[in-house]
Amino acid sequence: MIELIWAIPLIPFLGFVIVGLLRNTFPKPLISIIGCGVILTSFLLSCGVVKEVYEARQLGEDGIFVKEIFNWFTVGNFSVDIKFLVDPLSAIMLLIITGVGFLIHLYSACYMDGDPGYGKYFSYLNLFVFFMLLLVLGSNYLVMFIGWEGVGLCSYLLIGFWYKNSSYAKAAKKAFVMNRIGDLGFLIAMFFIIFNFGSLEYGDVFTEAGKLPMGDITLLTITLLLFVAATGKSAQIPLFTWLPDAMAGPTPVSALIHAATMVTAGIYMIARSNIMFTLSPVTMQIIAIIGIATALIAAFIAITQNDIKKVLAYSTVSQLGYMFLGLGVGAFTGAFFHVLTHAFFKALLFLGAGSVIHAMSNDQDMRSMGGLKKAMPITYVTMLLGTIAIAGIPPLSGFFSKDEILAHAFLANPIFWVLGFLGALCTAFYMFRLLYLTFFGEFRGTADQKNHLHESPWQMTVPLIVLAILSVIGGLLNIPEALGGGHWLANFLSPVFQQTNAIVEPFHMEHSTEFILMGASAVGAIVMAFFAYNKYVKKNDIPAADAEVPTTGLYNLSYQKLYIDQIYNSVFVRPLNGLSKFLYRIVELSGIDSLVNGIGELFVSSGKGIRQLQSGHVGFYIFMMVIGVIAIMLYGLFTV
Repeated sequence: MIELIWAIPLIPFLGFVIVGLLRNTFPKPLISIIGCGVILTSFLLSCGVVKEVYEARQLGEDGIFVKEIFNWFTVGNFSVDIKFLVDPLSAIMLLIITGVGFLIHLYSACYMDGDPGYGKYFSYLNLFVFFMLLLVLGSNYLVMFIGWEGVGLCSYLLIGFWYKNSSYAKAAKKAFVMNRIGDLGFLIAMFFIIFNFGSLEYGDVFTEAGKLPMGDITLLTITLLLFVAATGKSAQIPLFTWLPDAMAGPTPVSALIHAATMVTAGIYMIARSNIMFTLSPVTMQIIAIIGIATALIAAFIAITQNDIKKVLAYSTVSQLGYMFLGLGVGAFTGAFFHVLTHAFFKALLFLGAGSVIHAMSNDQDMRSMGGLKKAMPITYVTMLLGTIAIAGIPPLSGFFSKDEILAHAFLANPIFWVLGFLGALCTAFYMFRLLYLTFFGEFRGTADQKNHLHESPWQMTVPLIVLAILSVIGGLLNIPEALGGGHWLANFLSPVFQQTNAIVEPFHMEHSTEFILMGASAVGAIVMAFFAYNKYVKKNDIPAADAEVPTTGLYNLSYQKLYIDQIYNSVFVRPLNGLSKFLYRIVELSGIDSLVNGIGELFVSSGKGIRQLQSGHVGFYIFMMVIGVIAIMLYGLFTV
């Protein structure tokens, strides 16, 4: 099956071409069959690939395979090949991208049924999966960069899918620009890698990097640049404000791109480059600080948001912050474990939100919801499981992955654990707040909405059920030793991190300490769930949709998103717009345009004057000929 690795990204690309070219010819059922079918085919092929990697690991081998497709270009001694790397890390990513991707494609077939851009939507979605697969399968940084840029392009196209709405178009532009800032860091990092290591192949780069001493300035520079790229793609401070605005796109897009796959590209890239980051402790410290700061800020903002998708968007930013915290303290397996579990429960929550929005006639304000669990029992139960998972309540998946990150954070610096614990409390509160406002109490919407309430069709509920099951059992992949597990995922991924493991001291924590940390985290989440229940269900403390927001205090600060967007507008956007207007009016219009137009007018005016000499009168021509003869004679007389 490894020999067919090239087909896994190619098949979704063919789906993009076929659906994209014939979208106005094919009926919707055929478009959905092709759009979903190509992803399902890639998923089945991915299962075969993962099976081979797993069997190799069972035999004690490293499970790493490289498949060369073709030589791209060669310049002197520098050569770049299109190669695909299959190892335990990329194998799991294949399952996430194609497996969760297929469920979201199936969901989309119903959710987008009434949209006139149905074919275009599926073609964009197939193209995204192609680029994401290219990103994780590439065996060198240049192939990764192609996928990196491609998913950014598809994100722009899908966020602005309903581009006739100017605010949606602006959100797409904002995401594109902020991602380009990060991508510049990736591009410069590649030049540094070529200059210092002479190659972009992972194997060559990591071997040479492993020879450098701890804290080497070269590695510091490269890793900081790569981290800048990761902050853009994975929405970390200061480049995180694009992700909440990206909710302008269709809800399945939010589930696939902005929860399960694209935003984890930065975590994948750092995990892939683990040896370089491990040898740069300064960068690791910066990653941990930025990660925990992002997790806390996003969680604080999510507490007061009323748009159901905005709450989930800030939740995504917060959970990505936890992943970066894990990377920063050296818990590469823990961070990737959270990538895996987060893909399940966050995709589930976004799709559940889409099911609610579908029933609410596109109303996304939770203050207008309430009591939906009676009309939408499947959506309610699945979202309840997703909420328990993300809150970190045992025994669901989020508990195990978040606990592993916090345990490593405690060993690295107890302050990180305390801050991470506070973030976890906020997570439990705002997620149960979302659940209670949406499904409990009395319905607060209009009469028309109430009459329209219904459970979603099977194409939408089946993906919810599958993702709910995965959210429940996903934690079994890496149960810690303290709970009788064997860290299966850590052992499976060990060949990817073997160079790092040779440098870093093995993780060791007393079981009693680990039990205390687990218990504190679990009890804290349960207490916040009851606190939210008491506030929003028992006391029914729900503000009206038209209620005024306090202009002072922490509530207002959270509701206004810490005024970060306003600060960015004042510091960056308005000055740049002002500079643009100045350059347009003064330099462009008064300078360049005036110069170009002046030269043109000079020649036009000259032409009009000279044209008068061509009068057509013979007498005038004879007169001019005589003048010419006299001028020649005078010239000859005075030059002799």
